[in-house]
Amino acid sequence: MKNFRRALWGSIAAICVVIVWLVYEIGETNKEMMHIPMGPAFALTADDGSEITETAFREGPTAIFFGFTHCPEVCPTTLYELNGWLHEVDPDGDRIDAYWITVDPEQDTPEMMRRYLSNVTDRVIGIAGDPDKVRAMADGFGVYYEKVPLDPNDPKGDYTMNHTASVFLLNDGGVLQSTIAYQEDHDTAIEKLKRLIKTDND
Repeated sequence: MKNFRRALWGSIAAICVVIVWLVYEIGETNKEMMHIPMGPAFALTADDGSEITETAFREGPTAIFFGFTHCPEVCPTTLYELNGWLHEVDPDGDRIDAYWITVDPEQDTPEMMRRYLSNVTDRVIGIAGDPDKVRAMADGFGVYYEKVPLDPNDPKGDYTMNHTASVFLLNDGGVLQSTIAYQEDHDTAIEKLKRLIKTDND
């Protein structure tokens, strides 16, 4: 009986050691993740026709949003709100960069995105490109998007796009700091952007 108890307590002690080691390893992994830039390497096209790569997201605080020009509500609302937040937090436009990546690259050309954005904001740069490259880039950010036919009986007809609606906030270096949800409270969104700037200055 004593041997059984010793073996039992020995097993418990071993399990505790393993648990402590796992907690430590998870903590170390999380610390490393906090310094890894978000998203993959990519080469796409900005709305002025120039090439843009992941470097643009790692040169300072950045706000990134995914959407499409024919979006009926979510995209125009978010762009309008984001434009207002940026003007409030960064009136001179030199502390936060903002980008809008299309999730409908088959239809949204860089020129089309430039025309669309010029009617909504002067603070957000559009990004488009080869559909496969856009898909790889969006996948690297963990962004969901899917083409949905407006008429299920006509899958090749008019469609809309379901997609992730959050704004990603990347700090200096491209590390994800936080997100702004669709229809986020104004004061909460402003505070997140202020923290983004403050982190860059610390």
